[in-house]
Amino acid sequence: MRFLSFAALLAGLSSAALAQPAASPDGPVVPLAVKPAPPAPALGKPKKNLTILPIPVLFYQAETGIGYGIGGLLSGRFGADTTVRSSNARIQYWQTAKKQSLIQFVHTIYTPGEKYYLNGEVSGYDQLLYYYGKGNNTATGNQSNVAYKLFIVNQRVQKAIAPKLFFGAQYRLTDVSQIEARDGSEDGGTNYFYRDPRLSDRERMGTTVSGLGPVLTYDTRDVALGATHGNLVDATVMFNGKALGSDYKFVRYQLDVRHYQPVFSDNTIFAVQFLGQFHSGDVPFRELAGIGANLGGTLYDNANLLRGIYEQRYRDRQMMMVQAELRQHVFWRIDVAAFAGAGEVANGASDFSTSGIKGSGGAGLRFNFIRRDRVNLRLDYAAGAGSKSGILFAIGEAF
Repeated sequence: MRFLSFAALLAGLSSAALAQPAASPDGPVVPLAVKPAPPAPALGKPKKNLTILPIPVLFYQAETGIGYGIGGLLSGRFGADTTVRSSNARIQYWQTAKKQSLIQFVHTIYTPGEKYYLNGEVSGYDQLLYYYGKGNNTATGNQSNVAYKLFIVNQRVQKAIAPKLFFGAQYRLTDVSQIEARDGSEDGGTNYFYRDPRLSDRERMGTTVSGLGPVLTYDTRDVALGATHGNLVDATVMFNGKALGSDYKFVRYQLDVRHYQPVFSDNTIFAVQFLGQFHSGDVPFRELAGIGANLGGTLYDNANLLRGIYEQRYRDRQMMMVQAELRQHVFWRIDVAAFAGAGEVANGASDFSTSGIKGSGGAGLRFNFIRRDRVNLRLDYAAGAGSKSGILFAIGEAF
């Protein structure tokens, strides 16, 4: 999505004062060789483990007009163990001038001792997006409005099997209904959703996709939403079929690899991500891999693939992309970032070629509004292949 956004937020953090130990006036003199008594317990309010922030949202998208809504973010640790990484949960609701809307709950939870790693999403969309067709070379003139209702349930449950290594299962349900392709395409013809030769009549109808599969995650990042060092290797296989209530039978394979490290100093962070998504079987258009995609929620750490390219501007059965970002602390709570990336979609593995690579890039500002958990408010300007440049707003880094 390409849009101009504004968000206002207010957060308060409490602090505790430490009391100094007092000597008893009637007690014996303590010899110099004896250590003094330990400090008395802290006075005042206990330190907060969780922070709750209300977030009003205002944005604009070319296809939907002005949008407005409100959200809330919960961030912090469950318990006093600071070796356990911060958990977070977010709920949001918005609607647009053209009657589109979203209600969403997403979460990432590390249980005490990081014995379990839980994350997921429940979302309901009344959505309007541009459709350009399938493939890596779709024309801008194909641009057509397609509206539909979308319901998503996506949940992972993983157990630690070694330090920082989690294994478990993921279930995903997507239900698309009330598909409506309005008006014509930008080239003056019938809406391209009805003319695309690679789109079957069945795909133009409402459909349910339901899948289940194993997931293995190795995660040494210090913070999920704003890592400064560490690695993530995440591999999933998702089996979708009739036995699970799916209208389509296909398998999705996904590999997500990320690396974070300071360069020059602790104030400069280099981040890089590779993501590949591959399919076999009968895949409906809504489930195809896409560059310019937002993978959704905290399940994928809000991953935005190639900011600057319109959401799923290019979509197909196979996809590979790489993106990198340099994040620089400036002063107080202000950071800046520069980013670039490249990727490609293809029908088959043999169809990838260097001539088909699509690029994107941009720069942005960050405001660190929860210092303890390094949660940033992100505002980016980005441009990319086949798309208009624009400004994007989000909570947390893009990857």
